[in-house]
Amino acid sequence: MYCRTLLIACFTWTAAAVSAQTIKYDFGSGPAQAGWTKVTPDLAYNDARGFGFEGAPGVVPTAFGAGVKASAPFYFRFKVPAEGNWRVTVALGGDPSAPSLTTINAEIRRLMVLHAATKAGEKKEVVFLVNTRTPKLPDGTTVHLKPRETQGEALAWDDCITLEFNDAHPAVCSITAQRADDVPTIYLMGDSTMTDQPGMPTTSWGNFLPIFFKNTVAIANHGESGESYHDSRTELRLAKVLSVIKPGDWVITQMGHNDEKERSRGPEFGAFKNYAEEMRGYTKAFRAKGAHIILVTPMQRHSFADGKVRNTHDDYPDAVRAVAKELDVPLIDLTAMSDTMMNVMGEKQSWLLFSRGQDETHHSPYGAWELAKCIAQGIRDAKVEPARWLADDFTGFDPAKPDPIESFTVPNSLSRGGPRGGARGAPAGQRGAPPADDPSKPYGS
Repeated sequence: MYCRTLLIACFTWTAAAVSAQTIKYDFGSGPAQAGWTKVTPDLAYNDARGFGFEGAPGVVPTAFGAGVKASAPFYFRFKVPAEGNWRVTVALGGDPSAPSLTTINAEIRRLMVLHAATKAGEKKEVVFLVNTRTPKLPDGTTVHLKPRETQGEALAWDDCITLEFNDAHPAVCSITAQRADDVPTIYLMGDSTMTDQPGMPTTSWGNFLPIFFKNTVAIANHGESGESYHDSRTELRLAKVLSVIKPGDWVITQMGHNDEKERSRGPEFGAFKNYAEEMRGYTKAFRAKGAHIILVTPMQRHSFADGKVRNTHDDYPDAVRAVAKELDVPLIDLTAMSDTMMNVMGEKQSWLLFSRGQDETHHSPYGAWELAKCIAQGIRDAKVEPARWLADDFTGFDPAKPDPIESFTVPNSLSRGGPRGGARGAPAGQRGAPPADDPSKPYGS
């Protein structure tokens, strides 16, 4: 299930020659063929080498002839020469002594491959797209990163691709990576309920969205905890996306949780004031680049009154709906979809959707999975071009019929930061002061 990344079935392994532009790593025990870089289990990552393993203390992959394997999750990290989309091909399995079962996350817990299985001695290739980025902008400025983004979340902004090999028996024979400038990209812009959350158990729907798409489209998650439309613009996150987006690309924006808190900043802040105006500005800016935008209303928090979900977003969802109608922009009403799902589950059972069963805003892995399905279904219902890019095995989702939690089988990922994305050793939710408005760049232009 959800293994559309398995492009090539079983094969007899040969280290085939490929383009010189391709980065190629061979994990087998024999000598590497020309153009391939030999990787042995003892090579820990360092910047000078530019590749190597990482993982929990004491977890070191072991060699088995054709590759490496482990009984616990581990990372392999390697530098790439440029930001953008990379087509990554991984040869899995090959262990003659046991079947393999591998789940792959990229960068910060982006789910790329789920439960790829091989029989003993069998090898299988999986192919997926990884989007990489740096904070630099063409005009010499940089995105204003929060402290945690330079520490526990630094993987999202560095010059490397980081792959986490997880599941019951991960086994890897080779990795290749090649620039993929010819594919469309879906950019995500939002807050902590969408961002690539680094620390278990808190998870966002953005962490899981890639698995619901074919490997012919890249997902680039530019969401970040604490963000609003206003702050994402003044921190130059909008400018960053505008600097790399191509005609025909898509952007999904979901803000609201933090925009609501801005009303104390002054009378110009409000749902039908700056919030609506920011959505108009974002839409205009992306359309000027030949790209397309989808607006998403914020999902409901866990707040009940008289046995029913209570809307804590005031008129912010209505503002999204109004702007979408005004500008003829596709809309995903995640407020309504999450409302339906939570009311069906009830006040007590719906805590399963939320992190640690007590965080009223952020989600558990199971909750993020259900919300990612809502987004995928919303794209299909909107009848927009990305609906053609959905995975063939995505059969649809009805929020009135949520999946039983027993059916959720995504393995727990290694954590790369503190709860809700705080850097290791830093308080959860730590952030720097937002930069002042720059009126010369009203929408990151």
